[in-house]
Amino acid sequence: MRHYSRRRRRWGIAAALSVLVTALAGCSNPAGVDGDLMNGWAALGAPTGFTPVAETCHLANFSTFGPRSSYEEVDCQTKHRTETVYVGKYPSPAADAPEPPADTSAAARSAYEVCDKKTTEFVGGPWRTARLWIGVTQPTRAAWTGGARWYRCEVIVSSSVEDDGGLVQRVGTLRGALRETASPLLLTCYSVKIDKSGEIDTMPAAGCAEPHNAEFVGVWDAGNREYPESAAQWDVFHAGCRGKIASYVGVPNDADQQYRAGVVSLPGGDDVWALGDRGVRCYLWVDNNALKSSLKGKGDKALPVQFE
Repeated sequence: MRHYSRRRRRWGIAAALSVLVTALAGCSNPAGVDGDLMNGWAALGAPTGFTPVAETCHLANFSTFGPRSSYEEVDCQTKHRTETVYVGKYPSPAADAPEPPADTSAAARSAYEVCDKKTTEFVGGPWRTARLWIGVTQPTRAAWTGGARWYRCEVIVSSSVEDDGGLVQRVGTLRGALRETASPLLLTCYSVKIDKSGEIDTMPAAGCAEPHNAEFVGVWDAGNREYPESAAQWDVFHAGCRGKIASYVGVPNDADQQYRAGVVSLPGGDDVWALGDRGVRCYLWVDNNALKSSLKGKGDKALPVQFE
């Protein structure tokens, strides 16, 4: 509305000047007046579109497209849902396209890679080691047609490590949040519950000094592998995470590893996989809630081989 009102006022000034020029047309110009009333006005600049601001917090939920109508910056000390850690600009040839980059395009993958790095810098540590999730918001198709070429790197806090974890409304910025050695956002210990089919039902967090049966051990890079669907593909992911267990606990990464502990391998969804996210969160897991402390660096005695 503000832009529309300003344009109305400009039209009113031009109409008034037109009447004045007509009235003076038959008169001679006084000394020092050239009769051109507008030649001293600065030229109007080219119209510019809306561009979001980095390091701001927002009330709205995350969306892959960010219309101007739903953009609302708030003080990060106000309860909010998302935080923008960085605002980038799509380069050519993507910027020359008639519409925003498709989800699986090279430009979309490049933007996600930038957001991955920028988020790690912003929070002060690898964001995958915490209950954090990132996403890329880009202009709507209408805004793109109007010249918008920005993208926003968004970070949110998830209520759990599971795929269906909800978005947490929080107070305070996430800048430097992972620099704290005891940050409540960091992945630690869990109490895995298995359903009748043998699949993970729930995975609530548990204090490492309390009875638990699982512990986060690190992030395995799956490289250029496909998103796992078959049992054989999952076996490769589990083997990668077993290597993380071995390094974390301080035990050999050999054929006996499978008899020391189970493994939980949690890649991101297939949507972020298509954007190049190859980080797999890895957890060691035992059959019962027998663990009462972290197993980090505890070695063979803490995680012995258990042949059946």
